Amino acid sequence: MVTATHSNLDIYKELGLTRPPDKKPQNTELGLEQFLKLMTTQLNHQDPFEPMDNSTFLGQMAQFGTVSGIQDLQNSFKELSGSMQSNQALQASGLVGRSVLVPSEFGALEAEGSLRGAVKLPSEASSLQLKIFDQSGQLVRSLDLGAGQSGTVHFAWDGFKEDGTSAAPGLYQFKVEGVVDGSPQALPSFTVARVDSVVIGEGGEGLTLNLAGQGSVPFGQVEQIL
Repeated sequence: MVTATHSNLDIYKELGLTRPPDKKPQNTELGLEQFLKLMTTQLNHQDPFEPMDNSTFLGQMAQFGTVSGIQDLQNSFKELSGSMQSNQALQASGLVGRSVLVPSEFGALEAEGSLRGAVKLPSEASSLQLKIFDQSGQLVRSLDLGAGQSGTVHFAWDGFKEDGTSAAPGLYQFKVEGVVDGSPQALPSFTVARVDSVVIGEGGEGLTLNLAGQGSVPFGQVEQIL
């Protein structure tokens, strides 16, 4: 969770987001006032018979100017990063409560709801068969999806078993098989899951979505936002 300020904490809570605690770095930078003090001390204690060469003095000033410029650039990047992270947080808040399509062979069947998913076809396929299994591995329902073109083919299971009775809400496994290029094969499956919350990563780690029935999934694995 954000711990920098109370207001930030409230904002992230309201958006349904979480964030790792910030670490406060120790101040080890040499400021202009400290640098000038060191230079003055150096001038006061120099050997009057061998005074500091002007080129040496100017070189030290130039080095400090370069370092100071780099520090200013780093501060600018930090400000830009903070601004981008704030925009990312606002965008992430819009995902909470929505559904996304992610790689998985497991889906959550909610009460009076349906289990939705998809299969990705490398090319045209025929005889697509969807098989639903319960947590004990027993076949619950088999559905004929027909044929499909190359791309993503969506499907939905209404929660009814082969005997016409309703399946209990919970987690179910599904597999899709089809004939591709004349040979039967298992096909990559995806599930539709609801976004419960979003975690904003630290140090450019990106977003992590907490999905119902799926746990934590990196945002980069999202195939579609529905």
